[in-house]
Order: sequence, then structure tokens, then C-alpha cells
Amino acid sequence: MAIEIKVPVIGESITEVTLVAWHKSDGDFVEEGEIICDIESDKATVELPAESSGTLKIKVEEGTDLKIGAIIAMLEEGGAAKSSSESSSQSSEDTSAPKATGKTVDVKVPVIGESISEVTLAAWHKRDGDFVEEGDILCDIESDKATIELPAETSGTIAIKEQEGSELKIGDLIATIAETQGGSTNAGPSTNSSSLSAPTPSETSKKISHASPAANKILSEKGIDPSSISGTGKDGRITKGDALNAQSAPAAKKAVENKTEKVVEPKVSFSGGVPREIKREKMSRLRKTIAARLTEAKNSTAMLTTFNEVDMKPCMDLRKKYQDEFVKSHGIKLGFMSLFTKACTIAMRKHPLVNAQIEGEELLIPQYVDMGIAVSSDKGLVVPVLKNSESMSLAQIELEIKRLATKARDGKITIDEMSGGTFTITNGGVFGSMLSTPILNIPQSAILGMHNIVERPWVVNGEVKIRPIMYIALSYDHRVIDGKDSVGFLKTVKELLEDPAKMILDL
Repeated sequence: MAIEIKVPVIGESITEVTLVAWHKSDGDFVEEGEIICDIESDKATVELPAESSGTLKIKVEEGTDLKIGAIIAMLEEGGAAKSSSESSSQSSEDTSAPKATGKTVDVKVPVIGESISEVTLAAWHKRDGDFVEEGDILCDIESDKATIELPAETSGTIAIKEQEGSELKIGDLIATIAETQGGSTNAGPSTNSSSLSAPTPSETSKKISHASPAANKILSEKGIDPSSISGTGKDGRITKGDALNAQSAPAAKKAVENKTEKVVEPKVSFSGGVPREIKREKMSRLRKTIAARLTEAKNSTAMLTTFNEVDMKPCMDLRKKYQDEFVKSHGIKLGFMSLFTKACTIAMRKHPLVNAQIEGEELLIPQYVDMGIAVSSDKGLVVPVLKNSESMSLAQIELEIKRLATKARDGKITIDEMSGGTFTITNGGVFGSMLSTPILNIPQSAILGMHNIVERPWVVNGEVKIRPIMYIALSYDHRVIDGKDSVGFLKTVKELLEDPAKMILDL
């Protein structure tokens, strides 16, 4: 009896998929539950298992675009498996394979942070059916703030329940581990008839060309055909690291161009032969969260911005005079961000409402300053927090900013290190911004915007001189902060920066 193998329903909005790779060859005998191919949608890659045991008859080639329900293969039930191989496999399992304890451990999405309720399963480091040791990293889970690695709580055989790219709630089941004793990664369930026999050249090429979704995206952007590089992952799988290290190959350009033509639309040529293409890219969870929070800030606060300008020459003279000694004493350069941070913490003593927040019908006015410093990373804008910045010296502020900014750019910053800020400083000047109106980082009530330093005419004691001037902006929630406090706060910051000795003397 022949069974039709069809493209399954993957998601409510998905109507078309691509058959990425076959794990079996035409005419192979497959066991029920064995993975026979990978199917890729615009959201995730799905492994398709055999519904029954039998001989596989492949109908569709790799790389084919298919509709949901399309027939991709036939399965002739019955047939003989490799009995001799099974016998040797059984004897091998009797002596070296781990013994099942009968206990199954659920692998669930852990609690990542107080305000995080949804995550994305970014990548699996293990495959369905792999033997894992306690402590092995199973997968990467991405929240709107950070990516964390999920380790195995016990040793055993993993059964994957959710695919890469799936959006999940905290506590959702993503896999199970059947506990075993006395095993190792070389003696897990993969020691079967197929693993005892050497792979054919065609099977090897399929394994090498099989890339994870993240790796596939990187290779596509680089213009590299996955079949042109070797993977270091399990069974030759191309990992994200392989894709990042891969060099572009001219021979791969044509294949990649043919593939990208299917995903960009519309493609129209004018008489000059200039194409008009639209690249579609799925928003990351971080980008979606940023969009939602900024929209909420605009819609839920009475936000407005006040401006002032600062003569930065005194700060620049201070840095020039003491920079070498500062580096020798503290091992880090004195920057403008520490001076601005110190000026803001001092100004908040006179204007504490700038550091306040609304909670229900109450105002929370912290007696400390947890200063958020906006940092641009590859994944988007993140805001590490300097806890109790009001008690830090300039050197301590610089060292902590460097530590947190480095972790943020490397994607290693923790949720705790980005939580609980009471005020934020953002520096658009590093990108050349002259003037801006920064958006509040709710639930905070104010944010200070720094900008680039430009030489401008400036009146000093009745004389016009050329001085390095910076525009500064304070966006604030008028429900909490009145004009008197907002303007007074910004004026105090200006005065401290134009006479930095006041900060050092704590005046």
C-alpha cells in the first residue's frame, strides 16, 4: 500500500513553502518517525517525519517551491530494512548505549525577566533525537531585550516540540528529554542502522548544504550558495558561525540571484534598465518591542521638549589638561558622557521630579538615580542602566559605561542590567545629529538628548568668539514635570558643564 507524503499545514497565514533538503534518497527504506526532509517557510524550517515504515519514492527535487498539501513523495509500506545492520546496532546498544530510566523531563521556556511574557526560539543547537548531556546548550531564546542560552537539566534523548522561529509564551513546552544513565553523546539514539553505514556522496552533499534559518539568511545576504561551503554543525549542518565566517564565492551569485527573485516584489524596469525592487524583511522581536514602546510613549504621555545650548570649551579644556593623568590613574579615558551623567545627578537634587515616575495615582520619587545610557547595537537600541550613578565618581561612571556598552554590543547583556532606570541620556551626536526631540523611555518621565559639537559664534564678555557649542534637549512628561522644573533642570546642567569645577567640588 502506497502512502502519499504531502506538505503539511505549517501555520494559519502560510500558503507556500520551499523543500530545502532531503535527508533520504529515492528508494531508501525509512522507519516510522525518521526525518525525511526539511521544509522552509518564511517563518521557520520544519522537519518532516515519515508517517510509516516503507520504501521512499521522491517526487519533488530540493529547492522546489510548493503549496500546502502538494505531494512530495510516496511511501511504499512494507519492505525489508537492513536486518544485519539492525542486529549489529542492537548488540552495540546492549553494551554501549545509554539505558533509559523511563522518566521524561519537560523543557519549557524559563522566566527571563519580570516584564517579559513572549520570546522567540531563535536557534536549536541540538537536533531531534540527539543524546544530550546535562548542561549542554540546547537552544537560543530571544526576548525583546537579550538572547539567552538554554541548558539541558538532565542527560538523555531530546524530542523537539517547537521549531526555530516559533513565538512562545513563558512556560511553553519546547522539548522533552527522555532520561538515560551511563550514556554519552557518542552512544545515544543516533547509533542506529543508518549511522553504522557510511553515507553516500549524495547524502553527504545534502548534509553539507543544509543550513539553519539564521545561517541561510546570512548566506543569502552575502550572495553565497549553501552547497559551496562545509558546515561544522551536527551532520554537516551549516551554523550561524559558519555563515558569518564564509567568504563570498562568484560562482554562487547566479543561484542566489535566482532565489532572491522569488522573494522581492515588484520588479519593474524603466527604459533605462534600472530595476525597482522591494526587499521584505521580518521585524525582529526587539524591533517590534521598540516600535510598540515608542508608540505607547507618544500616545500615553503629555510629552514635550525644551532646549538649551552649552559652551563645551571648559569641558574640552578639562579633558585636554588631565586626560593623560586620568588614563594613567584609572585605565580609561575621560569622556563627555561621564560629565553629563554627573551633571544630571547633581541637577536632580534641585529638581527631583525629573527623576520621578507615575504609578497609578501616585508619584514615585526615587532618592537614587539609576541612569540609563542608550547604546546602539546590531540588534537595535538597548539601554543599559548605571545603578546608583549619583554616588559614582567620573572614573567609575566611565568604567561602568564601557563595561555595559561592550556587553550590549556583544549581545551578552543581561535583563537585570537593563532594568529599573529612572532617567536616560541618549547621544545622537555620535551619528552627527545637530538637534532632536528624544522620545521618553517609559515609565520614566524625562530623557536628555546630547548632540554634535559645532564651532559657532559665541558672545563672551561682550566679544564675539568662535566656541564649540552643543545643543541639548530635555523631553519630559508634562503630567509630572512642570516647565519651571524642566527648564531649571536643563539650565543647571548647562551651568555645571560650563564650569565643571562645580561638579568636582560638589557645589
